[in-house]
Amino acid sequence: MDDKMNYYPISRKEWQGFYHNGKAPLTEEELEDIKGFNDQISLQDVQDIYVPLTHLIHLYMKEFESLTVSKGLFLHEYVPVPPFIIGIAGSVAVGKSTTARLLQLILSRTFKRRNVQLITTDGFLYPNKVLEAKGIMDRKGFPESYDMEKLIDFLNQVKNSQEEIKAPLYSHSVYDIIEGEYEVIQQPDILIVEGINTLQLPANQQIYVSDFFDFSVFVDAEPKLIEKWYLERFGALLDTAFLDPDNYYYQYAIGNREDAFAMAKEVWKTVNLKNLEEYILPTRGRADIILHKTENHIIDEIFMRKY
Repeated sequence: MDDKMNYYPISRKEWQGFYHNGKAPLTEEELEDIKGFNDQISLQDVQDIYVPLTHLIHLYMKEFESLTVSKGLFLHEYVPVPPFIIGIAGSVAVGKSTTARLLQLILSRTFKRRNVQLITTDGFLYPNKVLEAKGIMDRKGFPESYDMEKLIDFLNQVKNSQEEIKAPLYSHSVYDIIEGEYEVIQQPDILIVEGINTLQLPANQQIYVSDFFDFSVFVDAEPKLIEKWYLERFGALLDTAFLDPDNYYYQYAIGNREDAFAMAKEVWKTVNLKNLEEYILPTRGRADIILHKTENHIIDEIFMRKY
């Protein structure tokens, strides 16, 4: 692929050989707790892929801190080290959330004195009532459905180490922003920002979300495989939603299963695949690391940016 010409392709076996000193700093039970609905990641994956990745992130962090010190020497004043921000991008259902939660846990365990927090860009979607008023409810997840100014302002506050920053809260079960509820970010040393739009370059903006990132990861897989995972996840959601009438998927869970899956396939084709091809995949070449997945969410190849 053209956008991978600027990357070193690294096989799984090569990658796991780059760092021998680490073991998975979590238990099987903890891994189960943070896995997505259909993500089949194992402790072996953590040791082979994520422990070396954490080591690479640490190298970036040391360079970041060294540059901050150098700026202070140049200015003849103390310059505090800003939060180190990691962006994680990729398609719906590709496993971004599991990657983000896993990195948060590993980084917290590896750097015990560092405050590692996680935020998803879902909270910066416009509320459904706003999307409906704008006539773009069927474009939910596309660039125009996000309040990018609010997200950029949030990241600017994080970089400036403001004490308490409120981020809107999104619920996948009700499929909307939860009014009046927030996630509070409190001066993290490391902030992980996960979302399909983290590496996008929206039109008419002088500052982009990715300008705030010090390291970025794109979770990648073939679209046909992602569609399969999307439908598997949809089925898993139906299996739990029928217990909760307030759940967005309840209406599909109690109805005809074939009709529900026909609707999901249409949503994949007209919304998620379109968004992937037009807006998400074009950002892949902006990531520092691309984690390529194959069947069963196995990471078989890693691409590391050359420059």
